[in-house]
Amino acid sequence: MSFPTTIAYLDCFSGISGDMLLGALLHAGLSEDHLLTELAKLGKIDFTLTVTEELRAGIGSKQLSVHSPAKQRFRHLNNIINLLEASSLPSDIIEKSIAIFSRLATAEATVHNISVNEVHFHEVGAVDTIIDITGSLIGLKKLGVEQIFCSPLPMGHGFVDCAHGHLPLPAPAVCELLKNTPVYGVQQTKELVTPTGAALATGLADSFGAMPTMTISKTGYGAGQHTLSNKQPNLLRLIIGTSVSSNESKVVEIIETNLDDWNSEGFPYLCDLLFAKGALDVSLSPLIMKKGRPGQLLRVISDPVHSLDLKNIILSETTSIGLRFRKEERMTLARKNVMVDTPWGKIVAKKVLTPVGATIYPEYEACRRVAEEHQIPLAQVYHTVSRSK
Repeated sequence: MSFPTTIAYLDCFSGISGDMLLGALLHAGLSEDHLLTELAKLGKIDFTLTVTEELRAGIGSKQLSVHSPAKQRFRHLNNIINLLEASSLPSDIIEKSIAIFSRLATAEATVHNISVNEVHFHEVGAVDTIIDITGSLIGLKKLGVEQIFCSPLPMGHGFVDCAHGHLPLPAPAVCELLKNTPVYGVQQTKELVTPTGAALATGLADSFGAMPTMTISKTGYGAGQHTLSNKQPNLLRLIIGTSVSSNESKVVEIIETNLDDWNSEGFPYLCDLLFAKGALDVSLSPLIMKKGRPGQLLRVISDPVHSLDLKNIILSETTSIGLRFRKEERMTLARKNVMVDTPWGKIVAKKVLTPVGATIYPEYEACRRVAEEHQIPLAQVYHTVSRSK
């Protein structure tokens, strides 16, 4: 089980655009000062950023507008790549920005049947798109988002005017960008998902679907430029929280049997067989059985997938002629293996995240080997490992 991960869910009930995502990040806690400081690293771009508080259907949000007094000069993909590579932005922001712009250019090239180098259009070259994409990446990094999930995307209908003419909605480039992405049609005659929004969603999201299991820490709303019909708020909701990815079953099967005529010398061998077939835990406890006879309770904890194999092993390797089993829920703490520095070198240990903080637990076999090798008390090794940070 891994430690909690900071995740974000893009709830695109009214679509997504670059300015909506950046507005949602600002509303979720991204500092405008930090954003402007980082954007200044782009260098040769003259722009001003206007952030306003908006109320949509009674929901507070932030709306972002980018203004550039200079003539739009960045029209081709290579211009943008050169601009980004010459900037002093962090390398990961540069790489991710170039990847998203490249997807945009590739989609446009496919739609218009030209090469990527020939793509020449306002949407990719505009300063506001550069700010939206790099700014969104800056914001996600600042808020510590490690993984992104996205809802299926709503598709409006009608037409939109752009540099290429009067195009049907969803825009052709959007359809190209959203290949293999879940979408659904809605009765809105507006462009709900822009090419920039589609490129960001598909370039950043690990998967599309329902909201993942998470503990919510903050929520931000980014307001779009359109007014939608049916009083629907034109907002993008960004939900940030923590999630613990686990490959451990939350429901386990408990398998038990009482043994009164089994030679327990075979217990270590039985454990090896059971663990090799997926047992989570195996224990043997003394019992007083009927007529005062001594016996033993064998208990095996398994995930339901492996339980049949484990039952067959128990029936084959012990004298049991019957088993009891039941399903139970369990709660486990997040943990991972770590290497601890000690006077005797690095020792593997287990780091466990408890409700009151992280704790280091020594691993017996690793500590035993060190104690034997250096001829020191095992307790001394345990104490040293336990006190490590």
